[in-house]
Amino acid sequence: MPSSPKTTSKTTTATEAKPTDADPIAGAIEAILLSVDRPAPASKLAEAVLPGDDQAEQHVREAIAALNASYAESGRAFRIERLAGGFRIMTNPEYADAIAAFRGARARTSLSRAAIETLAIVAYRQPVTRAQLEAIRGVACGEVLRTLLDRRLLTVVGRAEELGRPMLYGTTRQFLDSFGLASLKDLPLPEEGNERLPGASNVEEQGDAAPTDADAVGGDEVDGGSELTETAGNAPAEEGASG
Repeated sequence: MPSSPKTTSKTTTATEAKPTDADPIAGAIEAILLSVDRPAPASKLAEAVLPGDDQAEQHVREAIAALNASYAESGRAFRIERLAGGFRIMTNPEYADAIAAFRGARARTSLSRAAIETLAIVAYRQPVTRAQLEAIRGVACGEVLRTLLDRRLLTVVGRAEELGRPMLYGTTRQFLDSFGLASLKDLPLPEEGNERLPGASNVEEQGDAAPTDADAVGGDEVDGGSELTETAGNAPAEEGASG
């Protein structure tokens, strides 16, 4: 009788194993990030995967670094990025055109120059009133403010302690998300000659504090076209993508 074909088996070594194969923490983090539609803070991830562990956030960051290394090694089209105070799975920029073609829309929706100027002023000087904006720009800003509010790039953060109690405007989480910023500290430092733009110090004072409108997510991506460099090529990975 003819002998049966020989079969060979391959044993996965420790060095070949993916983080999700060997580390249930990394697998749990990956699953959570695939299931959410907005950046997940490290503290929330830590509470979910390592409750009661004092070093949980550090372990979460290490697991995310291991996942990203695995994605890069295997040539995946996405990675985990720190964005708007949390972590989110994002597609790599080189696939922006293909994603835009599939969706039947442009990868980016442009803002007008007036909107970009207004957004930049608010980003660096927030909180700011409409009167202060118009004094800096020298033109009325009502329509531009409405556009930025509608796109959830700006929000009302309070009222000024002055005559009439005018509204104060600030940026949102959607602003950070659209421009690929982890926090306001990641804004580029504008300069006029050798002097920094007045009011830019407000950004450093706010540090990693989350913008007021924590739920302002999921709006249009925008085309920076100015000192604010936007990363619309990084689209959120679709839910249910393979890990």
